[in-house]
Amino acid sequence: MAQVAVTIGGRVYRLACNEGEEEHLEGLARELDAKFEAMHESFGEIGDQRLIVMAALTVADELSEARTRIAALEADAGKIADRERSGRRDAEIQAVAVAQAFGDLSQRIERLAAALSGAPAA
Repeated sequence: MAQVAVTIGGRVYRLACNEGEEEHLEGLARELDAKFEAMHESFGEIGDQRLIVMAALTVADELSEARTRIAALEADAGKIADRERSGRRDAEIQAVAVAQAFGDLSQRIERLAAALSGAPAA
């Protein structure tokens, strides 16, 4: 386990994390500290714990909104994929119909050519 020292609201916290996750954890702490500082500037001295809780709730709200947006985008992507599959299926059906029509037309042309030449039709 790796250990990282992060500063939030002017206080240093030592946190454990998996090896290789140190930079990520430090980045998260910087984001939370920035929220803390912004709230401190907006609300003044209302207590560090309250500001940290408010900052954490703001981050949680942003996460909730992001999850909702991701779910909507995934639903849209699913609908697009369904339409694409349906369109591909329709195109395949049309291709088969066109091939059949060309086959039928080819047979008619052969019969017509045979009739015109006086040869027996195949």
